[in-house]
Amino acid sequence: MSTGPKIGLLGGTFDPPHWGHLWLAELAWQQLGLDKVLFLPVGQPPHKRNQEITAVSHRLQMVSLAIQNNPHFVLDTTDCDRPAPHSTVTLLPLLRQAHPNAHFWLLLGGDSLRDLPTWTDPAQLISQCRLAVLPRPEAMIDWEQLETAVPGIQTAVDLLSGPTLSLSATAIRTWLKEGHTAHYLLPTAVASYITQHQLYQTKND
Repeated sequence: MSTGPKIGLLGGTFDPPHWGHLWLAELAWQQLGLDKVLFLPVGQPPHKRNQEITAVSHRLQMVSLAIQNNPHFVLDTTDCDRPAPHSTVTLLPLLRQAHPNAHFWLLLGGDSLRDLPTWTDPAQLISQCRLAVLPRPEAMIDWEQLETAVPGIQTAVDLLSGPTLSLSATAIRTWLKEGHTAHYLLPTAVASYITQHQLYQTKND
């Protein structure tokens, strides 16, 4: 591998950012020897067009708070600053312009790897970066089926090892809308921001 910074890419809605996102980034940083991990909030995810999404200004602030104590984690607004539609395969060339000599790893949970054939042009995607994947017990990967759908994908994957955190932003939003606390689900600064701005409350609260 030629010299150049090793950069992890963690994209997502981050609505809200939680410990699972940070844990995936930390494992990848440690195990792949990354120089940094870019947190890349998406403006309008293509697979969530019919869902209500928190304003990007709030999501950017929450990510900033979530990563503020880790010098290896960096907020990058490239994805949310560009016009829709947003897909990872069209984001990568923009990141390449900003980091021309970098080696990229796209950080994924096992469930995202399983669903990769449904993404926009996955074959082109794996030609632009490697995939760093943390397997999840509840998301079994059929490698033969995956390789048939996206030829060459097995050689593009670096598997991470470590405990998994079965957290999802969807479940956390639901929990908060029911009036429960986010304590121990989210970084303290993020939980405080949510309370301050009254996010994820039911309409008649």
